[in-house]
Amino acid sequence: MAGCDDGCATDLAQAGQRQKRTLIIVLLINAAMFVLEFGAGIISQSTALMADSLDMLADAFIYGLGLFALGRATIWKNRAAMSSGVLQLLLGIGVAVQAVVRMSMDYLPDPTTMGIFGVLALVANTISFFLLMRYRDGDVNMRATWICTRNDMINNIGVLIAAALVARLSSPLPDLVIGLLIAAIVIHSAWGVIKDARAS
Repeated sequence: MAGCDDGCATDLAQAGQRQKRTLIIVLLINAAMFVLEFGAGIISQSTALMADSLDMLADAFIYGLGLFALGRATIWKNRAAMSSGVLQLLLGIGVAVQAVVRMSMDYLPDPTTMGIFGVLALVANTISFFLLMRYRDGDVNMRATWICTRNDMINNIGVLIAAALVARLSSPLPDLVIGLLIAAIVIHSAWGVIKDARAS
């Protein structure tokens, strides 16, 4: 029995280390992409690109919370997941407000910049998605990180669609619409994470 206990403890420790390494990698990916994508959003005047970059920033915080929760009691994991859900909710509301404000502004985003950085963000999130896939059925905190990355990929595709439509129509409207859709996805996902954390 003692040998079994030692083996189980070793397995748990190794699993915790794997989760930690994975979270560190995806945190660094998202932090780097936030800086690049936010800068590109400012230069290109793209609401959708800036919204997507802010989502990257929120995810970096979420992965940081995930690292904090590793190896801690369930109550701490639930609190970390709840914090990530609240952060996403606030982000989604902020993006929606920004999109509404920009509807009264006269501007045209640069679709080329939107497309380039939309592709880079999609590649980054695809890598993160597959790194986190093994944990999608794990505890509430790891499920929250995987859900965030899955939604990011949807957002990235939205940015690419917006870039194509802005180029074709010479109108900022697709950029604004996609920005609002990203906000809606973030808000819906955040509420799901919050409910999951409360139920656990």
